[in-house]
Amino acid sequence: MKKLWGFLSLVLLAVLMLTVLPSLLHGAPQPGGTGAETTTTPPANDDAAFYHVPIEEGDAVYLRIHASSLPEDASISLSDLRYVHVLHVDAEGKTHEGELIVNLAIADDIVEIFRELYKQAYPIEKMRLVDDYDADDERSMSDNNTSAFNYRLISGTNRLSRHAQGLAVDVNPLYNPYVKNDTVLPADAAVYADRTQDFSYKIIEGDLCWTLFTEHGFTWGGSWNTLKDYQHFEYEAP
Repeated sequence: MKKLWGFLSLVLLAVLMLTVLPSLLHGAPQPGGTGAETTTTPPANDDAAFYHVPIEEGDAVYLRIHASSLPEDASISLSDLRYVHVLHVDAEGKTHEGELIVNLAIADDIVEIFRELYKQAYPIEKMRLVDDYDADDERSMSDNNTSAFNYRLISGTNRLSRHAQGLAVDVNPLYNPYVKNDTVLPADAAVYADRTQDFSYKIIEGDLCWTLFTEHGFTWGGSWNTLKDYQHFEYEAP
């Protein structure tokens, strides 16, 4: 009988560890996380999940971007950048944590834009720092990852992108590719270059994403003449 009670006690302990312990260890999201948290319902106080904070040398965010999206020879100052945390909803209605790095000059605007997109359930599939893709823009785009800061050149040129200043955001890039003549980026997005088709995550002039960004002073790459960059919203300082 003692052996039976001992066995049952071990089973009960194992069940408690599997069910209770994870919930005790699960805390609130911290700056510098992976943006991978997913839930089917928003947190009770979801407005508190929308914020931006400075990035300090040596902190968790800095360690993620240093020598990656922020190379040693970058001309932008760390004090000009802000880490942004938001929530977003994908096309299946699931809520995710999202993160971006943007210029201080647009940090408030970005928080407001993505708060409204979330409230109106505008679908955004992923939103992680490009450093999760080794700062490889092609990999990030192919994974339909919405991103902002990346100290890099404009594709096919020797000029710095607006992303290098944290003044541009690419939204749902796989479904809203860069198109110039026969070049489509990301390379696996050619089918989405045909804007007459209807598909999830598509940005069009007049939709909520376009409206919010343009109201906040951003230019949409989908309206350019010499090329189309349907994912791209960039801010021109007044």
